[in-house]
Amino acid sequence: MRIAVLKESAAGETRVAATPETVKKIVALGHTITVQTGAGAAASYPDELYKTAGAEIAADGAIGSSDLIVKVRRPNDGEIAAIKPGSGFVSLLEPYGDRGTVEALAKAKIDALAMEFIPRISRAQSMDALSSQANLAGYRAVIEAAELYGRAFPMMMTAAGTIAAAKCFIMGVGVAGLQAIATARRLGAVVSATDVRPATKEQVASLGGKFVAVEDEEFKQAETTAGYAKPMSAEYQAKQAALVTDHIAKQDIVITTALIPGRPAPVLVTEAQAKSMRPGSVIIDLAVAQGGNCPLSKPDEVVEVGGVKIMGFTNLPARLPADASSLYAKNFLALLPLLADKETKAFAPAWDDEIIQGAMLSKGGALVHPHFAPKSAA
Repeated sequence: MRIAVLKESAAGETRVAATPETVKKIVALGHTITVQTGAGAAASYPDELYKTAGAEIAADGAIGSSDLIVKVRRPNDGEIAAIKPGSGFVSLLEPYGDRGTVEALAKAKIDALAMEFIPRISRAQSMDALSSQANLAGYRAVIEAAELYGRAFPMMMTAAGTIAAAKCFIMGVGVAGLQAIATARRLGAVVSATDVRPATKEQVASLGGKFVAVEDEEFKQAETTAGYAKPMSAEYQAKQAALVTDHIAKQDIVITTALIPGRPAPVLVTEAQAKSMRPGSVIIDLAVAQGGNCPLSKPDEVVEVGGVKIMGFTNLPARLPADASSLYAKNFLALLPLLADKETKAFAPAWDDEIIQGAMLSKGGALVHPHFAPKSAA
């Protein structure tokens, strides 16, 4: 099978879907791979490294003659038009935010798979791009917070006096939240965290953080079988808000990471809560691309309110392009065997496999994912 790795076209995107390391392994599996000129430059992977690994380099990525096209982000209109019918396309497609691209892929008879829809099952952990990228986002969120904060994180005792440790509150304890807790602790902050999922309480404690939540009956049932947080009732949200309001007022850093697939991000830090923080405090909103966990946050812009700095990042992994690309490329490499015939190496997805069924958005010219297919087809 001929695989094309395209250069990212989204503004500010520095990642690439394959690295020289994974290219070498893909070639060893019996596939031909073409990397678009300059695709890895922003991630410190020059074309020469891909050539050495066994890839071909082409200005257009050989998109029109490839059987499988892979990117980090969704394709643009020109790329969709250049892909031959019957080919496969794999990326983080962000389908909830751009149904038009999904429909265009189906109309062009391209078999499209969304990496963010890889089922969260044990067998698919190595393919879970959402987790690999969120892990880096959580780390980078703390680094960005430290830069904006302008004070030291750890407690320091000097002859001139003592500097108190920064107080860091993580709201949303998924993959990004857990990494944020671990990173803030390593930097010396006093860390607390909250989440509506009961399983996270033990995880927070294991990393040395203090757990903050209203632990009633609704809280005990607040997690889906897939491991995502369920939308909480207005009553629970009111109780939780009352609990955390005083807590937020005492914090130096607040990092929000709460997302619900296909829905606007829940508001975790209100305008009043943000304004209650002391001047110089920082709020990092990782959910700004889905509306934000704080209504004051703006995409990729520092907003200052009463001396409190609020920053919403839409793509933190792109600030660590080499590592983010390496992990994403390995996610794709783990998925590849399910997209190729074992004998002929041709593009032949394992349609009956639950991983392929979970990630497949379009097949043979039709939208097939239950969240996007016409009701009659679904």
